[in-house]
Amino acid sequence: MGELFYTLYLISIWAIPVLIAITFHEAAHGWAAWKLGDDTAYRLRRVTFNPVRHMDPVGTVMIPGMLLFMGAPFLFGYAKPVPVSFNRLRNPRFDMVLVAAAGPAINILLACASALMINLLPVIPGSAQHWFASVIDKSILINLVLATFNMIPIPPLDGGRIAVGLLPDHLARRLAEVEPYGFFLVLGLLFLVPLLGQEFAVDLNFIWHAIEFVVGTLRHAILTLFA
Repeated sequence: MGELFYTLYLISIWAIPVLIAITFHEAAHGWAAWKLGDDTAYRLRRVTFNPVRHMDPVGTVMIPGMLLFMGAPFLFGYAKPVPVSFNRLRNPRFDMVLVAAAGPAINILLACASALMINLLPVIPGSAQHWFASVIDKSILINLVLATFNMIPIPPLDGGRIAVGLLPDHLARRLAEVEPYGFFLVLGLLFLVPLLGQEFAVDLNFIWHAIEFVVGTLRHAILTLFA
């Protein structure tokens, strides 16, 4: 019974922040696109905070579940990408940057809001205080990881879309050509390259180190400002 309770406790402190983070992330993309002229996501009912509309069986359930089962230091997941018809935006190239930036921006705001909620801890009943603090801690971490990861400048990640919108035309076209296999490139940099480095006793885990540094820096700043 104790193990079951602890498992449910772990699932709750991770699952609630993960669902909120990825739901708000995708809804923000859809809302930004809708306001900038493309109502594709709105017509498909993706401009919503209902997590069921955004859940992906692999990215929202299987991957976080596997990481939790394996005892990973944090959970990570993703939702179904919100469909955006960039050619329907009023100013396609610049508006694409705003639509892409909306996801990471809402995650940063959620991390700040979570830090503010730390100030509520003194009024939370003692029996629930530890659980509440754990959810807040995980919420800050997950939102910052999601924002930082998505800002990697490789399309189709948000950072890649932003880079395509800001770079000169000839460079933007080259980078945009990466999009069909960009996600596999990111997975290779995150997992295959570090494994290869281990074979040669070389630390090639530079992407995770960079994410860890950025997340740590942002976390310290947010807690200093809002907690």
